[in-house]
Amino acid sequence: MRLVIARCSVDYTGRLTAHLPLATRLLVHKGDGSLLVHSDGGSYKPLNWMSPPCRLEVEEPDAESAAAGVREYWRVTHAKTGDALLVRIYEVLHDTSHELGIDPGLQKDGVEADLQRLLAEQVDVLGENLTLVRREFPTAIGPVDLLLRDPAGGTIAVEVKRRGDIDGVEQLTRYLELLGRDPHLAPVTGVFAAQEIKPQAKVLAADRGIRCVTLDYEGMKGIESGAPRLF
Repeated sequence: MRLVIARCSVDYTGRLTAHLPLATRLLVHKGDGSLLVHSDGGSYKPLNWMSPPCRLEVEEPDAESAAAGVREYWRVTHAKTGDALLVRIYEVLHDTSHELGIDPGLQKDGVEADLQRLLAEQVDVLGENLTLVRREFPTAIGPVDLLLRDPAGGTIAVEVKRRGDIDGVEQLTRYLELLGRDPHLAPVTGVFAAQEIKPQAKVLAADRGIRCVTLDYEGMKGIESGAPRLF
């Protein structure tokens, strides 16, 4: 990765046109060929950029541009669309390159798979004396996150989400309708479990006879932050 702080102007041409007047900016040229133009603000979002597949070519400025103070052109061209990003470099204040190596990727904590795993290990969060039948219980329309048994022998289908909305309730409703046709599973009730459940989803779930459980993920991991709340 090459990091250059330079006084420059930038022009983008192609499906749209855009111009950045002369100013001091950070230019990030990545190993995949992409170029990002940043200012000292705007958080992570670049002012302009060119995504791969693309190539960067450094060119000498014409006589008129050189007389105006341009030291070199950076021309980045997209291989498929032909869109071009032209950076006119007037002054380089900093120029360094670094080999970053292979990135292992972002590892997220608290995704649905983590919630499902923790909930399978702590089914008592959903009620007393419940037992786990299976995670990812297969059906013709997709797997049910958790299938449980209650002390009376009834079946409980659990849909797990990080943020519960109406779509999740609809999804669980379809599972319940299908599972309820199986005499070995009926009667089947539903639990909609999430870290956060939208009010509209709670209303729809109540109308469908589905119980909602708000999960305390940190608490389930063993970090004291309060107990799960049942709604």
